[in-house]
Amino acid sequence: MLAAERGAAANTLAAYRRDLEAAREMLGDVASADADALEGLATAWGGLAASSLARRCSALRQFYGFLIDEGLRKDDPSGALPRPRTRRPLPRLLSHDEVERFLAQADEEAASGRSDAVRLLALLELLYGSGLRATELVSLPLAAVPRDAPFLHVTGKGGQQRMVPVSTRAQAVLSRWMAVRRGTSRFLFPSSGESGHLTRVRLFQLLRALAGRAGLDPERVSPHVLRHAFATHLLEGGADLRVLQMLLGHADIATTQIYTHVDSARLVALVNSRHPLATGQG
Repeated sequence: MLAAERGAAANTLAAYRRDLEAAREMLGDVASADADALEGLATAWGGLAASSLARRCSALRQFYGFLIDEGLRKDDPSGALPRPRTRRPLPRLLSHDEVERFLAQADEEAASGRSDAVRLLALLELLYGSGLRATELVSLPLAAVPRDAPFLHVTGKGGQQRMVPVSTRAQAVLSRWMAVRRGTSRFLFPSSGESGHLTRVRLFQLLRALAGRAGLDPERVSPHVLRHAFATHLLEGGADLRVLQMLLGHADIATTQIYTHVDSARLVALVNSRHPLATGQG
């Protein structure tokens, strides 16, 4: 069901499998477990981090919901599952200056014309300029880059498709990459590996190495951090939250709202300067 109806990615399917197998170790037949058995999971899984416990319980709730929808079970025992309080961690951030240093280093290296350096600059420009997920970026097919429009056709989580604008700067770098790119692979960033394209792990390694050469702490840099920077800096520039949700490919705007914390100072200043009562007499 997850694969066929929701279009869940392979990593998501694997995570659900691990969570259900962990439940089976404690419960035996998960499908027939009663509320008392599920209540005991709070103790059995007491050593887990709150986020891990919440994920396992979410998988079980969805599993029992599936059983009921399919007529395989009439009652839902998942109400007995623990509900740990979790706080979503705030994204790590890079400042405008740090991103500029990062891009400047990549630009300087790409000036050599070396294909690997030009590729890295193109990857960086698309991560920061378009906010793509690492998987979306490395697996981009050539066909995703239209010649007559400044947009990418991206297939995101759950097979959802969206159009993402590409800046003039990124378009120029993509043209440079296409001029030095070799082979006939259908992928924009081909590789000789099994997948046929650059891997997420290799992208991560390349970015951290570049960060070190740019004088940044490599531990603070990853593809996802650059995606966060894209979102944060757009919001600071006045982007609408709904537009940002569309660009990032978030199914739920609640996911996008995590970025609003970084712009709190600007929002406070906006209220103080624009609200009718801000300039009123007490």
